[in-house]
Amino acid sequence: MAQKSKILIIGATGYIGKFVAEASTKEGHPTFILTRESTIKHPEKSKLLNNFKTLGAKLVIGDLYHHESLVKAIKEVDVVISTVGGESVADQVKLIAAIKEAGNVKRFIPSEFGTDVDHVNAVEPAKSTFKGKAYIRRAVEAAGIPHTFIACNGFAGYFLPTVGQMDTYTAPREKITILGDGTPKVVFVKEEEIALTTIKTVDDPRTLDKALIFRPPGNTLSFNEIVSIWESKIGKTLERTYVSEEQLLKNIKEAPFGLSIVLSIMHSVLVNGSATNFEIEPSFGVEASELYPDIKYTTIDEYLTQIA
Repeated sequence: MAQKSKILIIGATGYIGKFVAEASTKEGHPTFILTRESTIKHPEKSKLLNNFKTLGAKLVIGDLYHHESLVKAIKEVDVVISTVGGESVADQVKLIAAIKEAGNVKRFIPSEFGTDVDHVNAVEPAKSTFKGKAYIRRAVEAAGIPHTFIACNGFAGYFLPTVGQMDTYTAPREKITILGDGTPKVVFVKEEEIALTTIKTVDDPRTLDKALIFRPPGNTLSFNEIVSIWESKIGKTLERTYVSEEQLLKNIKEAPFGLSIVLSIMHSVLVNGSATNFEIEPSFGVEASELYPDIKYTTIDEYLTQIA
């Protein structure tokens, strides 16, 4: 059996990062976690780091903003996976420079984990957010770094527990609000399954210099279909309120910045259908569930059964 790649994970204490770090260790990869001294002392994040150590990961002191420590950490591994948060996505140019200098990385996965940014149709401020991620793609390509881009589309853990409702912490049982007409197909996959797929791709030549795009059939449904499934689980017909595109665009303009980003991303996906309104051509991408039929993705139907 071929030796598994050594993986450095940057952003391992973040939302998707913790799933990726755990999947890496459980899949038997020698796993290195880049962490700052301050993170080790952080009450909550230190618990995560200790859990990673228990699973066999090695903590490496370094910082995205400290070039020498970054290069030193990268020289220890074969693969670099970045899961940094949105505010640090643009700063991955520092990571690209360090990978280029180290010269030993056989695969780099930059932080995206959302809609495929080369095929997105968005209004501001999401338009600029996606443009920033696309810029990182181009920088990776220009540097000649072997890579895989991960376009997992939606996190099930964000959307499905409330069936897409932004103003509640529980799933609706009387009324539901639907942005747009509810017909574009959307994609939601469990975070653990996204992480496992990400780790499987690091040694797979079929994903080299491609985008890995998630569209498992049972996870690719319209909002209307998702609501209908939820209604069948609770045995009730919900009162549906549809928010027109015109009203949604007005809401985006009037919302505070953080909320406007969320709303504009939802406009892109739920109204413009950016998750599924293009064909996955072999020239640029591969579909995750076709590539890894051994991974059983929890379907939206199964997920909603668990929370009903």
